[in-house]
Amino acid sequence: MKSKYLLLASAFLVSGLTFAQKDELKTLKKIYDKDEIKAKDLTEYKAAIEKSEPLLASASESDKIYLGFYKSLVPFIEAQEAASRPENRANPQAALMKIFNANNIFQLADNTSKVIEFEKTSGKQVLTKSINEDIADMKPMLLNYAVNLGKQKNYKDATTVLYSLYLLDKTDLEKLYYAGNYAVNDKDYDKALTYYNELIKQNYSGERSEYMATSKLSGEEVTFASLADREKAVKMGTHEKPRTEQIKSKRGEIYRNVALIYNSKGDVAAATKAVAEARAANPDDLTLAMTQADLYMKSNNVEGYKQVISQVIAKSPNDPNLFYNLGVLAAQANENVEAEKYYKKAIEIDPNYINAYLNLSVLKLNGDTAIVDEMNKLGTSAKDNKRYDELKVKREAIFKSTLPYLEKANKLDPKNEDVYRTLLNVYNYLEMTSEAKALKASFND
Repeated sequence: MKSKYLLLASAFLVSGLTFAQKDELKTLKKIYDKDEIKAKDLTEYKAAIEKSEPLLASASESDKIYLGFYKSLVPFIEAQEAASRPENRANPQAALMKIFNANNIFQLADNTSKVIEFEKTSGKQVLTKSINEDIADMKPMLLNYAVNLGKQKNYKDATTVLYSLYLLDKTDLEKLYYAGNYAVNDKDYDKALTYYNELIKQNYSGERSEYMATSKLSGEEVTFASLADREKAVKMGTHEKPRTEQIKSKRGEIYRNVALIYNSKGDVAAATKAVAEARAANPDDLTLAMTQADLYMKSNNVEGYKQVISQVIAKSPNDPNLFYNLGVLAAQANENVEAEKYYKKAIEIDPNYINAYLNLSVLKLNGDTAIVDEMNKLGTSAKDNKRYDELKVKREAIFKSTLPYLEKANKLDPKNEDVYRTLLNVYNYLEMTSEAKALKASFND
Protein backbone atom coordinates (compact mmCIF):
# COMPACT_ATOMS: atom_id res chain seq x y z
CA MET A 1 0.00 0.00 0.00
CA LYS A 2 2.81 2.35 0.91
CA SER A 3 4.38 2.06 -2.58
CA LYS A 4 0.98 2.77 -4.15
CA TYR A 5 0.65 6.01 -2.15
CA LEU A 6 4.18 6.99 -3.18
CA LEU A 7 3.30 6.50 -6.85
CA LEU A 8 0.11 8.52 -6.40
CA ALA A 9 2.00 11.34 -4.66
CA SER A 10 4.59 11.31 -7.45
CA ALA A 11 1.85 11.58 -10.06
CA PHE A 12 0.31 14.57 -8.26
CA LEU A 13 3.76 16.19 -8.06
CA VAL A 14 4.40 15.83 -11.81
CA SER A 15 0.88 17.06 -12.53
CA GLY A 16 1.48 20.10 -10.30
CA LEU A 17 4.69 20.90 -12.15
CA THR A 18 2.89 20.65 -15.49
CA PHE A 19 0.17 23.05 -14.35
CA ALA A 20 2.85 25.43 -13.08
CA GLN A 21 4.56 25.33 -16.47
CA LYS A 22 1.28 26.01 -18.25
CA ASP A 23 0.56 28.98 -15.96
CA GLU A 24 3.98 30.48 -16.65
CA LEU A 25 3.56 29.94 -20.39
CA LYS A 26 0.18 31.71 -20.33
CA THR A 27 1.70 34.66 -18.48
CA LEU A 28 4.63 34.85 -20.89
CA LYS A 29 2.39 34.68 -23.97
CA LYS A 30 0.04 37.33 -22.55
CA ILE A 31 2.93 39.78 -22.12
CA TYR A 32 4.53 38.80 -25.45
CA ASP A 33 1.26 39.64 -27.25
CA LYS A 34 1.14 43.17 -25.83
CA ASP A 35 1.80 46.08 -28.19
CA GLU A 36 3.51 48.08 -25.45
CA ILE A 37 5.55 46.77 -22.53
CA LYS A 38 5.38 48.62 -19.22
CA ALA A 39 7.76 48.24 -16.25
CA LYS A 40 5.28 46.01 -14.38
CA ASP A 41 5.00 43.75 -17.46
CA LEU A 42 8.76 43.35 -17.59
CA THR A 43 8.87 42.48 -13.88
CA GLU A 44 6.08 39.91 -14.31
CA TYR A 45 7.75 38.46 -17.41
CA LYS A 46 11.10 37.98 -15.68
CA ALA A 47 9.39 36.44 -12.64
CA ALA A 48 7.59 33.93 -14.85
CA ILE A 49 10.88 32.98 -16.53
CA GLU A 50 12.54 32.55 -13.14
CA LYS A 51 9.69 30.33 -11.87
CA SER A 52 9.74 28.17 -15.00
CA GLU A 53 13.48 27.40 -15.03
CA PRO A 54 13.47 24.79 -12.20
CA LEU A 55 10.64 23.00 -14.04
CA LEU A 56 12.45 22.64 -17.37
CA ALA A 57 13.99 19.24 -16.58
CA SER A 58 10.56 17.60 -16.33
CA ALA A 59 8.90 19.70 -19.05
CA SER A 60 7.47 18.23 -22.23
CA GLU A 61 9.27 18.82 -25.54
CA SER A 62 6.79 21.52 -26.56
CA ASP A 63 7.05 23.34 -23.22
CA LYS A 64 10.86 23.29 -23.42
CA ILE A 65 10.72 24.81 -26.90
CA TYR A 66 8.29 27.58 -25.90
CA LEU A 67 10.06 28.34 -22.61
CA GLY A 68 13.39 28.52 -24.47
CA PHE A 69 11.83 30.98 -26.91
CA TYR A 70 10.35 33.17 -24.18
CA LYS A 71 13.63 33.15 -22.24
CA SER A 72 15.56 34.30 -25.32
CA LEU A 73 13.06 37.15 -25.61
CA VAL A 74 14.04 38.71 -22.26
CA PRO A 75 16.54 41.25 -23.74
CA PHE A 76 13.97 42.28 -26.34
CA ILE A 77 11.18 42.63 -23.78
CA GLU A 78 13.64 44.82 -21.84
CA ALA A 79 14.27 46.83 -25.00
CA GLN A 80 10.53 47.25 -25.65
CA GLU A 81 10.01 48.46 -22.08
CA ALA A 82 12.91 50.91 -22.42
CA ALA A 83 11.56 52.19 -25.75
CA SER A 84 8.13 52.85 -24.18
CA ARG A 85 9.54 55.23 -21.56
CA PRO A 86 8.73 58.92 -22.18
CA GLU A 87 12.40 59.90 -22.37
CA ASN A 88 13.03 57.32 -25.14
CA ARG A 89 9.92 57.77 -27.28
CA ALA A 90 11.58 60.35 -29.52
CA ASN A 91 14.29 57.84 -30.45
CA PRO A 92 13.19 54.29 -29.49
CA GLN A 93 15.85 52.67 -31.70
CA ALA A 94 18.63 54.16 -29.56
CA ALA A 95 17.15 52.43 -26.51
CA LEU A 96 16.88 49.17 -28.44
CA MET A 97 20.50 49.28 -29.61
CA LYS A 98 21.78 49.64 -26.03
CA ILE A 99 20.39 46.18 -25.28
CA PHE A 100 21.05 44.55 -28.65
CA ASN A 101 24.12 42.39 -29.05
CA ALA A 102 25.03 39.60 -31.43
CA ASN A 103 24.62 36.81 -28.87
CA ASN A 104 21.12 38.00 -27.84
CA ILE A 105 20.11 38.10 -31.49
CA PHE A 106 21.46 34.61 -32.13
CA GLN A 107 19.71 33.13 -29.07
CA LEU A 108 16.40 34.63 -30.18
CA ALA A 109 16.84 33.52 -33.80
CA ASP A 110 17.83 30.00 -32.79
CA ASN A 111 14.86 29.57 -30.44
CA THR A 112 12.49 31.26 -32.88
CA SER A 113 13.43 28.80 -35.63
CA LYS A 114 12.79 25.91 -33.21
CA VAL A 115 9.27 27.22 -32.46
CA ILE A 116 8.46 27.66 -36.16
CA GLU A 117 9.77 24.19 -37.00
CA PHE A 118 7.88 22.61 -34.07
CA GLU A 119 4.59 24.28 -35.00
CA LYS A 120 5.06 23.31 -38.63
CA THR A 121 5.56 19.66 -37.64
CA SER A 122 2.79 19.59 -35.01
CA GLY A 123 0.29 21.43 -37.18
CA LYS A 124 -0.66 23.73 -34.25
CA GLN A 125 0.36 27.28 -35.08
CA VAL A 126 0.24 29.16 -31.78
CA LEU A 127 2.98 31.73 -32.36
CA THR A 128 4.02 31.34 -36.02
CA LYS A 129 1.85 34.17 -37.37
CA SER A 130 2.96 36.74 -34.78
CA ILE A 131 6.58 35.57 -35.03
CA ASN A 132 6.57 36.03 -38.82
CA GLU A 133 5.15 39.53 -38.39
CA ASP A 134 7.89 40.35 -35.88
CA ILE A 135 10.56 38.92 -38.19
CA ALA A 136 9.35 41.11 -41.07
CA ASP A 137 9.68 44.17 -38.80
CA MET A 138 13.07 43.16 -37.38
CA LYS A 139 14.92 42.03 -40.52
CA PRO A 140 15.75 45.48 -41.97
CA MET A 141 17.06 46.71 -38.60
CA LEU A 142 19.12 43.56 -38.01
CA LEU A 143 20.56 43.72 -41.53
CA ASN A 144 21.56 47.34 -41.00
CA TYR A 145 23.16 46.33 -37.68
CA ALA A 146 25.15 43.56 -39.42
CA VAL A 147 26.33 45.94 -42.15
CA ASN A 148 27.52 48.47 -39.56
CA LEU A 149 29.37 45.73 -37.66
CA GLY A 150 31.09 44.78 -40.91
CA LYS A 151 32.09 48.40 -41.54
CA GLN A 152 33.61 48.47 -38.05
CA LYS A 153 35.53 45.28 -38.98
CA ASN A 154 33.73 43.41 -36.20
CA TYR A 155 33.46 40.37 -38.46
CA LYS A 156 32.70 37.91 -35.67
CA ASP A 157 29.50 39.66 -34.56
CA ALA A 158 28.56 40.49 -38.16
CA THR A 159 28.78 36.76 -38.94
CA THR A 160 26.56 35.92 -35.96
CA VAL A 161 23.88 38.48 -36.86
CA LEU A 162 23.79 37.44 -40.53
CA TYR A 163 23.54 33.77 -39.58
CA SER A 164 20.73 34.71 -37.18
CA LEU A 165 18.90 36.41 -40.06
CA TYR A 166 19.23 33.17 -42.01
CA LEU A 167 17.81 31.19 -39.07
CA LEU A 168 14.82 33.55 -38.97
CA ASP A 169 14.14 32.87 -42.65
CA LYS A 170 15.88 29.82 -44.06
CA THR A 171 14.74 30.67 -47.59
CA ASP A 172 16.99 33.75 -47.44
CA LEU A 173 20.20 31.99 -48.44
CA GLU A 174 21.88 35.26 -49.34
CA LYS A 175 22.28 36.00 -45.63
CA LEU A 176 24.01 32.64 -45.14
CA TYR A 177 26.32 33.48 -48.06
CA TYR A 178 27.33 36.79 -46.48
CA ALA A 179 27.69 35.08 -43.08
CA GLY A 180 30.18 32.71 -44.72
CA ASN A 181 32.11 35.61 -46.23
CA TYR A 182 32.31 37.44 -42.91
CA ALA A 183 33.43 34.22 -41.22
CA VAL A 184 36.29 34.08 -43.73
CA ASN A 185 37.17 37.70 -42.89
CA ASP A 186 37.14 36.69 -39.21
CA LYS A 187 39.43 33.76 -40.09
CA ASP A 188 36.86 31.36 -38.62
CA TYR A 189 37.32 28.92 -41.47
CA ASP A 190 35.48 26.00 -39.86
CA LYS A 191 32.35 28.12 -39.51
CA ALA A 192 32.72 29.45 -43.05
CA LEU A 193 33.07 25.90 -44.34
CA THR A 194 29.87 24.85 -42.55
CA TYR A 195 27.94 27.75 -44.09
CA TYR A 196 29.37 27.28 -47.58
CA ASN A 197 28.66 23.55 -47.55
CA GLU A 198 25.05 24.29 -46.61
CA LEU A 199 24.83 26.69 -49.57
CA ILE A 200 26.23 23.98 -51.84
CA LYS A 201 23.71 21.50 -50.46
CA GLN A 202 20.91 24.00 -51.20
CA ASN A 203 22.34 24.59 -54.73
CA TYR A 204 22.53 28.34 -54.08
CA SER A 205 23.88 30.50 -56.90
CA GLY A 206 22.74 34.04 -56.01
CA GLU A 207 22.14 34.69 -59.70
CA ARG A 208 19.26 37.13 -60.13
CA SER A 209 18.03 40.39 -61.61
CA GLU A 210 18.02 43.58 -59.56
CA TYR A 211 15.51 46.28 -60.43
CA MET A 212 16.59 49.85 -59.77
CA ALA A 213 15.20 53.34 -60.32
CA THR A 214 16.13 56.81 -59.09
CA SER A 215 13.95 58.56 -56.52
CA LYS A 216 12.82 61.97 -57.76
CA LEU A 217 12.64 63.16 -54.16
CA SER A 218 16.13 62.21 -52.95
CA GLY A 219 17.96 61.71 -56.23
CA GLU A 220 19.26 58.37 -54.90
CA GLU A 221 18.99 55.06 -56.70
CA VAL A 222 16.68 52.55 -55.01
CA THR A 223 16.54 48.76 -55.45
CA PHE A 224 13.04 47.26 -55.65
CA ALA A 225 11.92 43.83 -54.50
CA SER A 226 10.42 43.02 -57.91
CA LEU A 227 9.99 44.31 -61.44
CA ALA A 228 6.31 44.96 -60.71
CA ASP A 229 7.19 47.15 -57.70
CA ARG A 230 9.59 49.22 -59.77
CA GLU A 231 7.15 49.62 -62.65
CA LYS A 232 4.49 50.75 -60.20
CA ALA A 233 6.82 53.41 -58.72
CA VAL A 234 7.81 54.69 -62.17
CA LYS A 235 4.17 54.78 -63.28
CA MET A 236 3.21 56.74 -60.14
CA GLY A 237 5.89 59.29 -61.02
CA THR A 238 7.91 58.94 -57.79
CA HIS A 239 10.89 57.33 -59.55
CA GLU A 240 12.71 57.64 -62.89
CA LYS A 241 15.65 56.22 -64.86
CA PRO A 242 14.75 52.54 -64.39
CA ARG A 243 17.50 50.03 -65.03
CA THR A 244 18.02 46.32 -64.50
CA GLU A 245 21.28 44.74 -63.36
CA GLN A 246 22.10 41.06 -63.70
CA ILE A 247 23.81 39.68 -60.59
CA LYS A 248 26.20 36.92 -61.62
CA SER A 249 26.32 33.48 -60.06
CA LYS A 250 28.29 33.25 -56.81
CA ARG A 251 28.59 29.48 -57.11
CA GLY A 252 32.15 29.55 -58.44
CA GLU A 253 33.27 31.87 -55.66
CA ILE A 254 31.67 29.63 -53.01
CA TYR A 255 33.38 26.50 -54.34
CA ARG A 256 36.63 28.42 -54.70
CA ASN A 257 36.46 29.48 -51.03
CA VAL A 258 35.63 25.92 -49.97
CA ALA A 259 38.56 24.63 -51.99
CA LEU A 260 40.91 27.24 -50.52
CA ILE A 261 39.79 26.42 -46.97
CA TYR A 262 40.30 22.70 -47.52
CA ASN A 263 43.63 23.49 -49.15
CA SER A 264 44.73 25.62 -46.17
CA LYS A 265 43.91 22.65 -43.94
CA GLY A 266 46.15 20.50 -46.12
CA ASP A 267 43.17 18.54 -47.45
CA VAL A 268 43.86 18.88 -51.18
CA ALA A 269 41.77 15.79 -51.94
CA ALA A 270 38.65 17.35 -50.38
CA ALA A 271 39.28 20.61 -52.23
CA THR A 272 39.68 18.85 -55.57
CA LYS A 273 36.61 16.70 -54.94
CA ALA A 274 34.43 19.70 -54.03
CA VAL A 275 35.23 21.54 -57.25
CA ALA A 276 35.02 18.40 -59.42
CA GLU A 277 31.53 17.68 -58.06
CA ALA A 278 30.52 21.27 -58.68
CA ARG A 279 31.68 21.16 -62.28
CA ALA A 280 29.91 17.87 -62.87
CA ALA A 281 26.66 19.47 -61.69
CA ASN A 282 27.31 22.77 -63.51
CA PRO A 283 29.45 21.96 -66.58
CA ASP A 284 28.76 25.31 -68.28
CA ASP A 285 29.68 27.46 -65.29
CA LEU A 286 32.92 29.16 -66.33
CA THR A 287 33.59 30.54 -62.86
CA LEU A 288 33.71 26.99 -61.52
CA ALA A 289 36.05 25.97 -64.32
CA MET A 290 38.32 28.87 -63.40
CA THR A 291 38.22 27.79 -59.76
CA GLN A 292 39.25 24.28 -60.75
CA ALA A 293 42.06 25.63 -62.93
CA ASP A 294 43.25 27.80 -60.04
CA LEU A 295 43.24 24.81 -57.70
CA TYR A 296 45.20 22.67 -60.17
CA MET A 297 47.73 25.46 -60.56
CA LYS A 298 48.15 25.86 -56.79
CA SER A 299 48.67 22.10 -56.39
CA ASN A 300 51.14 21.99 -59.33
CA ASN A 301 48.85 19.72 -61.34
CA VAL A 302 50.03 21.04 -64.71
CA GLU A 303 48.16 18.48 -66.80
CA GLY A 304 44.89 19.07 -64.95
CA TYR A 305 45.33 22.83 -65.36
CA LYS A 306 45.99 22.57 -69.11
CA GLN A 307 43.01 20.27 -69.61
CA VAL A 308 40.57 22.65 -67.88
CA ILE A 309 41.99 25.69 -69.69
CA SER A 310 41.59 23.93 -73.04
CA GLN A 311 37.96 23.18 -72.20
CA VAL A 312 37.04 26.73 -71.21
CA ILE A 313 38.81 28.28 -74.21
CA ALA A 314 37.01 25.85 -76.54
CA LYS A 315 33.66 26.90 -75.04
CA SER A 316 34.32 30.65 -75.15
CA PRO A 317 37.06 31.38 -77.69
CA ASN A 318 35.93 34.99 -78.16
CA ASP A 319 35.33 36.00 -74.55
CA PRO A 320 37.82 38.72 -73.52
CA ASN A 321 36.82 38.35 -69.85
CA LEU A 322 37.84 34.70 -69.95
CA PHE A 323 41.32 35.46 -71.27
CA TYR A 324 41.71 38.35 -68.85
CA ASN A 325 40.85 36.06 -65.90
CA LEU A 326 43.24 33.42 -67.22
CA GLY A 327 45.89 36.13 -67.22
CA VAL A 328 45.10 36.96 -63.60
CA LEU A 329 45.37 33.28 -62.63
CA ALA A 330 48.69 32.89 -64.41
CA ALA A 331 50.07 36.11 -62.87
CA GLN A 332 49.10 34.93 -59.38
CA ALA A 333 51.10 31.77 -60.02
CA ASN A 334 54.07 33.86 -61.28
CA GLU A 335 53.61 32.39 -64.76
CA ASN A 336 54.34 35.77 -66.33
CA VAL A 337 54.83 34.57 -69.91
CA GLU A 338 51.44 32.82 -69.83
CA ALA A 339 49.83 35.84 -68.18
CA GLU A 340 51.15 38.21 -70.87
CA LYS A 341 49.84 35.90 -73.59
CA TYR A 342 46.34 35.86 -72.09
CA TYR A 343 46.20 39.63 -71.47
CA LYS A 344 47.25 40.29 -75.07
CA LYS A 345 44.60 37.87 -76.30
CA ALA A 346 41.95 39.75 -74.27
CA ILE A 347 43.11 43.00 -75.93
CA GLU A 348 43.08 41.37 -79.36
CA ILE A 349 39.42 40.46 -78.86
CA ASP A 350 38.52 43.76 -77.17
CA PRO A 351 40.98 46.59 -77.93
CA ASN A 352 39.22 48.73 -75.29
CA TYR A 353 39.85 46.36 -72.37
CA ILE A 354 41.38 48.86 -69.91
CA ASN A 355 42.21 46.40 -67.11
CA ALA A 356 44.10 44.15 -69.52
CA TYR A 357 46.34 47.09 -70.50
CA LEU A 358 46.83 48.04 -66.86
CA ASN A 359 47.65 44.47 -65.79
CA LEU A 360 50.12 44.12 -68.65
CA SER A 361 51.96 47.19 -67.40
CA VAL A 362 51.92 45.88 -63.82
CA LEU A 363 53.25 42.55 -65.10
CA LYS A 364 56.16 44.34 -66.74
CA LEU A 365 56.85 46.44 -63.65
CA ASN A 366 56.98 43.36 -61.41
CA GLY A 367 60.50 42.73 -62.68
CA ASP A 368 61.59 46.08 -61.28
CA THR A 369 61.60 44.88 -57.65
CA ALA A 370 64.40 42.36 -58.16
CA ILE A 371 66.47 44.95 -60.03
CA VAL A 372 66.10 47.55 -57.26
CA ASP A 373 67.00 44.95 -54.62
CA GLU A 374 70.19 44.09 -56.49
CA MET A 375 71.07 47.77 -57.02
CA ASN A 376 70.70 48.46 -53.30
CA LYS A 377 73.14 45.67 -52.44
CA LEU A 378 75.91 46.97 -54.70
CA GLY A 379 78.97 48.72 -53.32
CA THR A 380 81.17 51.47 -54.80
CA SER A 381 83.81 49.37 -56.56
CA ALA A 382 84.41 49.79 -60.31
CA LYS A 383 82.83 46.40 -60.89
CA ASP A 384 79.75 47.32 -58.83
CA ASN A 385 79.43 50.69 -60.57
CA LYS A 386 79.49 48.97 -63.95
CA ARG A 387 76.82 46.52 -62.80
CA TYR A 388 74.75 49.43 -61.45
CA ASP A 389 74.80 51.14 -64.86
CA GLU A 390 73.75 47.89 -66.55
CA LEU A 391 70.83 47.48 -64.15
CA LYS A 392 69.82 51.12 -64.64
CA VAL A 393 69.58 50.59 -68.41
CA LYS A 394 67.59 47.42 -67.83
CA ARG A 395 65.27 49.23 -65.43
CA GLU A 396 64.66 52.05 -67.91
CA ALA A 397 63.81 49.48 -70.57
CA ILE A 398 61.19 47.94 -68.26
CA PHE A 399 59.55 51.31 -67.60
CA LYS A 400 59.58 52.21 -71.30
CA SER A 401 57.96 48.86 -72.17
CA THR A 402 54.90 49.78 -70.07
CA LEU A 403 54.26 53.10 -71.83
CA PRO A 404 52.20 51.80 -74.80
CA TYR A 405 49.83 49.92 -72.48
CA LEU A 406 49.43 52.70 -69.91
CA GLU A 407 49.02 55.46 -72.48
CA LYS A 408 46.37 53.44 -74.30
CA ALA A 409 44.53 52.76 -71.02
CA ASN A 410 44.71 56.46 -70.13
CA LYS A 411 43.34 57.40 -73.54
CA LEU A 412 40.40 55.03 -73.02
CA ASP A 413 39.68 56.28 -69.50
CA PRO A 414 41.46 59.56 -68.61
CA LYS A 415 39.89 59.60 -65.13
CA ASN A 416 40.97 56.10 -64.09
CA GLU A 417 42.99 56.73 -60.92
CA ASP A 418 44.95 53.44 -61.04
CA VAL A 419 46.04 54.13 -64.61
CA TYR A 420 46.83 57.76 -63.81
CA ARG A 421 49.04 57.02 -60.81
CA THR A 422 50.94 54.20 -62.52
CA LEU A 423 51.55 56.23 -65.68
CA LEU A 424 52.59 59.29 -63.66
CA ASN A 425 55.17 57.21 -61.75
CA VAL A 426 56.57 55.90 -65.05
CA TYR A 427 56.79 59.41 -66.53
CA ASN A 428 58.53 60.70 -63.40
CA TYR A 429 61.08 57.88 -63.38
CA LEU A 430 61.85 58.37 -67.07
CA GLU A 431 62.10 62.14 -66.46
CA MET A 432 59.37 62.81 -69.02
CA THR A 433 58.51 66.12 -67.37
CA SER A 434 56.25 67.63 -70.03
CA GLU A 435 54.24 64.41 -70.36
CA ALA A 436 53.81 64.20 -66.57
CA LYS A 437 52.67 67.82 -66.43
CA ALA A 438 50.12 67.30 -69.22
CA LEU A 439 48.84 64.12 -67.55
CA LYS A 440 48.30 65.93 -64.23
CA ALA A 441 46.46 68.75 -65.96
CA SER A 442 44.12 66.45 -67.88
CA PHE A 443 43.38 64.30 -64.83
CA ASN A 444 42.62 67.26 -62.56
CA ASP A 445 40.66 69.14 -65.21
